[in-house]
Amino acid sequence: MLPSYEQLRAFVEIAEAGNLTLAADRLNRTQSAISVQLKKLETAIGVTLFERGARGMDLSVNGRKFLPAARRALTELERAGRLFEVPLAGRLRVGIPDDFVGELLERALAEFAARNPEVETVVASSCASRYPDLVRAGELDLAVCSGPGDVPGDFLMSEPTVWCCREGMAPDPAVPVPLALLDRSCWWPRIPVEALDAIGRSWRKAYLGASFESLISAIRSGLAIGVLPSSCIGPGLAVLGQEEGFPLLPVSNRSILIGERAPKALASAMSGAIRNAWHGSAKAV
Repeated sequence: MLPSYEQLRAFVEIAEAGNLTLAADRLNRTQSAISVQLKKLETAIGVTLFERGARGMDLSVNGRKFLPAARRALTELERAGRLFEVPLAGRLRVGIPDDFVGELLERALAEFAARNPEVETVVASSCASRYPDLVRAGELDLAVCSGPGDVPGDFLMSEPTVWCCREGMAPDPAVPVPLALLDRSCWWPRIPVEALDAIGRSWRKAYLGASFESLISAIRSGLAIGVLPSSCIGPGLAVLGQEEGFPLLPVSNRSILIGERAPKALASAMSGAIRNAWHGSAKAV
């Protein structure tokens, strides 16, 4: 018996997520349901695809061999399913926070453009705190919103917020923390200040920047210490924790907010592409 689409999708999601819980969440199914699909797939092809490890489910030798073929099969099945779809057209205005990792945005836009080549996509990349108002006013059709608490829209993900410095840097606990802060009236510049004030640790402004890109450059240079979403931690940066005297920080929640006047089909397609981009990187994050 040949594997079904549902069986292949369950296998690929478990392989990428590394555990049943996250895979079930991505597929909006119960763990038992995707376990059944995996079992049916293993029975159909006659091999064991996973081994249970300390951190979750690890691909077996046969699983690693089968994964590329499963991905190719899913791609072809999805392409066949779209063969007679009427292509979408129109204009979509999207707001993306400038702390949203470039790789994720690239992946989302690539998927959306490949499926909807006739759509004009206008992307704004700036401070997310303004996006809910811009969506409600009809100036944006869709936006990825973020914040430390409840965020309007449909939940996308929660992401740790971390202290970071230049790799190899050893902050001196006896001197005020040199902070890199965003020069904005939003919640991001308040996080490090309020966290340090709460534990009575002194700090000073070492750098003010208008964008996350400039903030990351200042931190990577060793000029200052700052706070970033965990997905922004790349080469040249090191995470600081309580062992170094830095307090815990609130989690950043992200959502996708779609305007009432937005072109629904276009907004739904972009929302799906953004979710797929995040899910594809969740294991690495």
